Amino acid sequence: MCSLADRVMGRLSAKRSWRRQDHLGGGLNEIEFRPDGGTWTNNLILSRRLTAAANWTAALVIPIVIFANGCATPVGVKHVDQETAYRTLDANILSSGKPSAYSMQLLERNALVTRYQDHPQQVLAELYSGLGKPDERDRLFALSELSFAYAEDKQDQSYYLASAVFAYAFLFPEDAKEAPDAFDPRLRFAVDLYNQGLSNGLATTSRREVDLSQRELQLPFGSLDLRVDQQDFRYGGYQLTKFVSLSDLKVRGLRDRYRKAGIGAPLSASVEPLEKSTANRWIPATAKVPVTAFVRFDDPRLGMSENKINGTIHIYDPDTDSVVHIGSYVVPLESDSTAALAYRLEGAPIWDFEIAGFRRGDLSLFGRGRDNGLFMLHPYISGLIPVVFVHGTASSPARWAEMANELLGDPNIASRYQLWFFVYNSGNPIALSAMKLRESLSAAVKDIDPDVKDPALRQMVIIGHSQGGLLTKMTVVDSRSSFWDRRMKIPFGQAKLDPETRDLLQRALFVKPLPFVNEVVFIATPHRGSYMASNFIVKFGNKFLNLPGGLVKAAVQLDKLRQPGELGSPFRLPTALDNMDSSNPFVQTLSGLPIAAGVHAHSIIPVKGDGPPEEGNDGVVEYKSAHIEGVESELVVRSGHSTQANPETIEEVRRILYEHAGIH
Repeated sequence: MCSLADRVMGRLSAKRSWRRQDHLGGGLNEIEFRPDGGTWTNNLILSRRLTAAANWTAALVIPIVIFANGCATPVGVKHVDQETAYRTLDANILSSGKPSAYSMQLLERNALVTRYQDHPQQVLAELYSGLGKPDERDRLFALSELSFAYAEDKQDQSYYLASAVFAYAFLFPEDAKEAPDAFDPRLRFAVDLYNQGLSNGLATTSRREVDLSQRELQLPFGSLDLRVDQQDFRYGGYQLTKFVSLSDLKVRGLRDRYRKAGIGAPLSASVEPLEKSTANRWIPATAKVPVTAFVRFDDPRLGMSENKINGTIHIYDPDTDSVVHIGSYVVPLESDSTAALAYRLEGAPIWDFEIAGFRRGDLSLFGRGRDNGLFMLHPYISGLIPVVFVHGTASSPARWAEMANELLGDPNIASRYQLWFFVYNSGNPIALSAMKLRESLSAAVKDIDPDVKDPALRQMVIIGHSQGGLLTKMTVVDSRSSFWDRRMKIPFGQAKLDPETRDLLQRALFVKPLPFVNEVVFIATPHRGSYMASNFIVKFGNKFLNLPGGLVKAAVQLDKLRQPGELGSPFRLPTALDNMDSSNPFVQTLSGLPIAAGVHAHSIIPVKGDGPPEEGNDGVVEYKSAHIEGVESELVVRSGHSTQANPETIEEVRRILYEHAGIH
């Protein structure tokens, strides 16, 4: 119950604190009133009792005060919205920049709050010296969080590392009964403190990279001897270098961020070939791969007592290593496939390739010696099925980013498939681009599996968008001599061609199904040509395409076959746009070729609007051109031509890959 003075003076003080002195009964009675949390309290600083006159005066006001205004009790509650309540309970140094209630409780119990504010290092040392007491578990957590807070304030890397060591000791005690249970909120906090403590504590001076080298580092309470398992730094035939933390990156341009919660610092690493090998040529020099760094501390509590901590750095591939064993504990590994993908695409030259690669026939994305066009997102891993993405006209592999992010973020797919991409000069004749695709795939399979030991390579899936779908089809058909016979009146063997030209035409026009391609997916593919290819604006743009210099010699020789009886019609070297004109002999011939037996085929056909699909188009390709018989499934997606990022398209690809791998 409020005292009489509380009610009287609390009512009279309206907006600000004030002080009153009464000289009554020969004594000084001073009362100070001030706002505190929205309520009014009094501070009686002189304990002399009220005089009879003061009591008589207050008594006159009691009825008015009681009925006019209540008084807040010293202890009580206040209703807040759910978001505020949850944020208050869940706040910690990582989410709010302030220590959690758990750490503050320990400071309060030990009367250290004020000292911590003024002398945090001394308080941390005092908490550390108290390890071994009954409250050790609470101390380890508080030491981890408060060390991280001090590191953030002073940018002292030794305290970041100390935070990681304390978090590790809190999470993985020798006696598993002392470990935090699954419902203890501190468990997730401590894992995050460990992860961030590692990446920040091992950062280089510039903070741009994470230094995972073997060395001895100073801690606030001793030293940390870091060892390295060099075998962990090898990724296939590559050496991992230049590690960059992914945890403090903000991703743009992708709908979803796929981060698997667990222990370890998610990083992006560059790769360098360990030795000269033909298998290495399928990874671009700019390749970056996601990895997880984990430091295993040897009995950190014993190390604390000796002021000497020993730890070993391990590197894991999150696609193949999902957990880490720590004594009797099995803990999932942290990973961030989305941030790794976005970091790789940030400023990548592939974005500049799209229009340039359409106009210039000899342009190479990879520079000299890298004109095969095929590259792997990550180094080859035995046992994973390749999924090859083939882009369309005036496009690039970057346009598959949304789909790649969704697939890599799916553990069922990431653990069974590896993503490959084919990039080509999309203004070139389709037969030439398809030839490069077939030959690049054949060479890659031979390079990485010369002894034919990996059956996963013989289950390859190829997914082609638009023109890329036509290239894809040319990996699973047997053309025999149909492309040649459509234009020529004499057999190929009787044509007057030099050996170089004959070899080129043989490879480009006489195709056989690739034996290792098991499934194909056509997306917005103009099997019977695109009505846009005959548009006068497109025809005009066709004049600005530059065809490869290597085709000039072949064109000259084919032009000589104009003699009566040898050439059905005057010859002109076609561009890809010519090939996709519905009246072009090439696309007419290709559309009539059946898909090889044993190959599973699927169609995803975008159609704009809500009318009958059979009468619609996607703005570039009509449904009747994209629709073909003999496929195992066909899905119509209400979308424009560039449907690779459409959620329905991605989910259909996911369904097909699940079915292909037998995932139920």
